[in-house]
Amino acid sequence: MLLTIEKVLILKSVPIFASVPETQLVDLATIVESEDFSEGEVIIREGDLGTSMYIVASGKVRLFTNDTEMGTLGNRAVFGELAALDPEPRAASIEALEDCTLLRLDGESLYDLMSGNREVTRGIIRVLCDYTRKNLALAR
Repeated sequence: MLLTIEKVLILKSVPIFASVPETQLVDLATIVESEDFSEGEVIIREGDLGTSMYIVASGKVRLFTNDTEMGTLGNRAVFGELAALDPEPRAASIEALEDCTLLRLDGESLYDLMSGNREVTRGIIRVLCDYTRKNLALAR
């Protein structure tokens, strides 16, 4: 279980929340859930409905579809942002490569935060633009 101050430091290190004032990060830290996963444990299953985003507080996870490796994510990586914004079936599965701790933020809380904070909204827009750029590059 992470302390609130630890959650604040993790949130501040993530680009989406880097510009958010610390007082609001403290509020956010009380909302995010800290979840521990054991090595080999599946965190997200491809096709399941997603409504939350995650931040890797410690450890590593792997992304895959069926048995196709898509990559690994480590400390401070974010995944599931799109599902938090627009609940849809998950596009990939996520499995813990080692024991890890994740911060989970559900979509409703994210929307509440966005409605009261321009910087969070800008961070989310940057993430969406990045996805669009990557998809355009892959299409070429």
